[in-house]
Amino acid sequence: MKRRQFIRASTIALSFGSWGLAHGATIVTVRVWPAPDYSRITIESDDALKTQYVFVANPPRLAVDIEGITLNPALKELVGKVQANDPNIAGIRVGQFTATVVRLVIDLKQPIRPQVFSLKPVGDYQNRLIFDLYPTATVDPLEALIAEKIQSNKPRSPQTSASAAANPQDPLGDLIAQRSSAKLAAPSTNTPVATNPSSKHPTPATASVTASATTHSNPNPATTPSALTDRLIIIALDPGHGGEDPGAIGPAGTQEKTVVLKLGLLLRERINNSSANGMPMRAYLTRDADFFVPLHVRVQKARRVQADLFVSLHADAFISPNPQGASVFALSQSGASSSTARWMANKENKADAIGGVNLKVKDRTVQTALLDMSTTAQINDSLTLGKNLLHEIGRVGKLHKPRVEQASFAVLKAPDIPSVLVEAAFISNPSEEAKLRSDAYLEQIADALLRGIVAYFNKNPPLARTRVVG
Repeated sequence: MKRRQFIRASTIALSFGSWGLAHGATIVTVRVWPAPDYSRITIESDDALKTQYVFVANPPRLAVDIEGITLNPALKELVGKVQANDPNIAGIRVGQFTATVVRLVIDLKQPIRPQVFSLKPVGDYQNRLIFDLYPTATVDPLEALIAEKIQSNKPRSPQTSASAAANPQDPLGDLIAQRSSAKLAAPSTNTPVATNPSSKHPTPATASVTASATTHSNPNPATTPSALTDRLIIIALDPGHGGEDPGAIGPAGTQEKTVVLKLGLLLRERINNSSANGMPMRAYLTRDADFFVPLHVRVQKARRVQADLFVSLHADAFISPNPQGASVFALSQSGASSSTARWMANKENKADAIGGVNLKVKDRTVQTALLDMSTTAQINDSLTLGKNLLHEIGRVGKLHKPRVEQASFAVLKAPDIPSVLVEAAFISNPSEEAKLRSDAYLEQIADALLRGIVAYFNKNPPLARTRVVG
């Protein structure tokens, strides 16, 4: 009776009854992936699981009943998997509730909006039960990025600091004032939970710029200097894969997700301490730790911070260990430029299946988030950026192809942001895997990418944003 009352009191309940009761299912392993965006709990089993859950608001906790199983050592390991610095999960309790039901109680540090879904076997994974815990209160990423930049500035007098946000001559203060007063258009009318639908701040496609896109081919010559503000150049860095999706794995066991995250962190440090065309730069990482980000969310994240460029970082593998050298890819609207480019795009576009996406949420957004809306100007700008990057990478290492290749990469489909995908090396090649494990090589690649980005902006200054009045 108590259990029935508990379930009936729920405002959220979900049952995966289509697979039937998983009698005798065995828990194979469990994983916990903490991240600021959301925390994920994965329960992997040899058969699909039937589950019900309830979210209790005060104190915040998620109670989960998994039916048709008994408590085993693998499931008990969940208790010790929670890290003290997990931004969302305070702890997990697990016990045998009835003879055939195991109950998990996930104690939370803040209110969350849960997504619970199952994934069928794919790749090396068996059946997976996924709990994605999204905080209902999140920070606007663009405001956080600007605030971070201000904090990194040299110390100033109290009078200067207090007036910075109101001073139209201060580029960072002006951006904050502009951000708070601008009416920003959302890139999609159906934003998934992963992009914070409950945020008080709307999701921007652009921030009152002199044109509707941030491409650089046709800046508005009629814009008067008095209408322009100083600019903070924002580069979205996208370390591929992460969390449930390790990416390619080298002969010695090196995981692509680890290598590209390290490269992204190195490049972020360099960008944050650099400028281009007289304007300060700031890097924004789509992921800064080991967690998975769906492909369409990577695009949305870049648009939310109004990125001027999008650079996706990878270290891919091929079906043989022979290919070697770095590559740069841009989007294509008319087919891949080579069979290798087509193969790589197809492989990268399958990341959602490995990483684990809630298809019910993705289906509502994919039509608007990943439409092939990219303009000719965006692709041309992407090719120009790619040529600059390829030239600089070629100064420090071997190139796989001497030109920027093109294919239909889903992660490059932001319609208003020049976007490229960089393959730093082939992790499937033993000698290149060894280089990717070398700090010296990753630093060389990071330096080369920075030079290419700066060279691009020096010849293609970003459009200035207009001040918002009233």
